[in-house]
Amino acid sequence: MNASQRGRVFFKPDDAWAGDFIPFFWQGVYHLFYLKDFRGTKPGVEGIPWHHVSTKDFVRFTDHGVALPQGSRDEQDLYVFTGSVMQHDGTFHIFYTGHNPQFPKAGKAAQAILHATSRDLITWSKQPSEVLCADPGRYEVNDWRDPFVFYNSEAKEHWMLVAARLNRGPSSRRGCIALAASDDLKSWEVRDPFWAPRLCAVHECPDLFRWGRWWYLVYSTFTERFLTQYRMSRSLSGPWRAPANDSFDGRAFYAAKTAGDGRRRFAFGWNATRAGESDEGEWQWGGSLVVHELVQSLSGALGAKMPPEIGKAFRHDVRLSPRPRMGRWRIDAGRIRAEAVDGFAWCSLAEMPDPCLMDARIAWPPGTRACGIILRADEGLERYYQVRVEPGNGRVVFDRWPRPGDKPFVLERPLPSSRSLRVSILTEGSMIEAYFGGQVTLSTRGYAAGGALAAVFVSEGKATFSGARLRGRLR
Repeated sequence: MNASQRGRVFFKPDDAWAGDFIPFFWQGVYHLFYLKDFRGTKPGVEGIPWHHVSTKDFVRFTDHGVALPQGSRDEQDLYVFTGSVMQHDGTFHIFYTGHNPQFPKAGKAAQAILHATSRDLITWSKQPSEVLCADPGRYEVNDWRDPFVFYNSEAKEHWMLVAARLNRGPSSRRGCIALAASDDLKSWEVRDPFWAPRLCAVHECPDLFRWGRWWYLVYSTFTERFLTQYRMSRSLSGPWRAPANDSFDGRAFYAAKTAGDGRRRFAFGWNATRAGESDEGEWQWGGSLVVHELVQSLSGALGAKMPPEIGKAFRHDVRLSPRPRMGRWRIDAGRIRAEAVDGFAWCSLAEMPDPCLMDARIAWPPGTRACGIILRADEGLERYYQVRVEPGNGRVVFDRWPRPGDKPFVLERPLPSSRSLRVSILTEGSMIEAYFGGQVTLSTRGYAAGGALAAVFVSEGKATFSGARLRGRLR
């Protein structure tokens, strides 16, 4: 295990940032391959390699080092971009994107699908003679990436889904998921698109799995909405329908791909950093690993929750000392109540350790405008972050004070309950992960905390906070 990972929740390499995790479950272990981005911190080093870590509990990781090194400036895979891992007949296969931004100047495609094999998941051999390019009669040749390969038992052949763009139509609506097929995992026939909805410019990092009677198609978009989204269908032939809430998380969680053990399934994405380590900074590509456990409703729609393995890693309870700071509060065994029907009330609980896991059940009557949890506040409540439930607006919100002028800062997700829900919040450094009712998640970053206080609040209404708990110190 990487020594610096001890005591941390969210994996990232020591000397770089991580993007586009490619998960593969094998014999009780989740193997996570990822794109290691040095962001120019190594002068003279160009390109991106794949690195490899493994875990059983999403808290402790074994670092296996480089899986696929980047190629030279004259090779297709100067940048080793996203792909997928599979096993067939005793051999492990990686299908990945080779990206070289200099190639179009020489009349060659910037992106192609490449292949590597292994007998042990650790040592990989590239297969340089196997290169799959886009069919220019159907697709744009420079957008051809993120292959996802699986065995289609109905068609009795291997299928490859590829993030691609059609070569005709409005440029903002050419995004599609291309299809290629193979009998031997070496020779591929490029076919008409698997899915071409004309919705946006690109559908990155496609991922496909079956759960019960439903097929789920997962992808990420950075055009219309910077999100990981999904569609669902009873059949591989579609139609691929959008549920009411078609995403697993918000703006900060991206490029999620899934893996499971046959009973449970998880989405592995990254929480993006912000430029200059500032709340006003632009969102950046890459960051730290975030793992959500997926949950399936009776209708087939998917939600997400915190994996219980992560919660169990927090063993040290912080003593709570509820202290009303504003408004009317009633504090008794296990419950903290407030009435602020025409104003605002807040009550501090304790100082937050780092890392920290906070959870509480929040209940509110009809008519309450807002209630929730305050993070990293100062004593005078001049600076803080806020996880806010807005029943009237049907949403949960992450916000901060002070806001940067009139620039919008709010991140929001749908509210999964109309009267009460359990809220769990994981924090570590700038990372903030909020979970609502075991169904909805919200990832973000917070760089400009005013202090260390955790608190609860109510605005124009009533609320009860029960079972509040604050934990720190990983096992």
